[in-house]
Amino acid sequence: MKTFEFNDQILSILYRDSDWVEGLNFITPNEMFVQVGSWWYDKGKVLARHVHKDFERTAIRTQEAVYVKHGSMRVDLYSDQLEHLESFVMYEGDLAVFAYGGHGYEILEDGTKVIETKNGPFLDVETDKTKF
Repeated sequence: MKTFEFNDQILSILYRDSDWVEGLNFITPNEMFVQVGSWWYDKGKVLARHVHKDFERTAIRTQEAVYVKHGSMRVDLYSDQLEHLESFVMYEGDLAVFAYGGHGYEILEDGTKVIETKNGPFLDVETDKTKF
């Protein structure tokens, strides 16, 4: 697992397919608006049935996670001032969580499949994004 930081803020956490550990592993720190974890259990493990209660949470920005199911893509990380800081490639089985700063993607293989999740709802481009 690699954490990319700039000015004491987490830009991205890259969780490679090879980073998995057995059991429950939370990848993100508690202060992030989105929580991401991994599960690795053997056959027969039973997780308690549950219902999530209503509980008001406040988020001041959108944070997202992307998982590459198939293929690969390049990720470009930017500061909040829109300066390019670093790039990395994600491959099948890799997950990245984005907190602060900006990011962009380039798909590197035909048929690349990515799952994206974020705290929502997404309202519209004008409200949620600054494109550059």
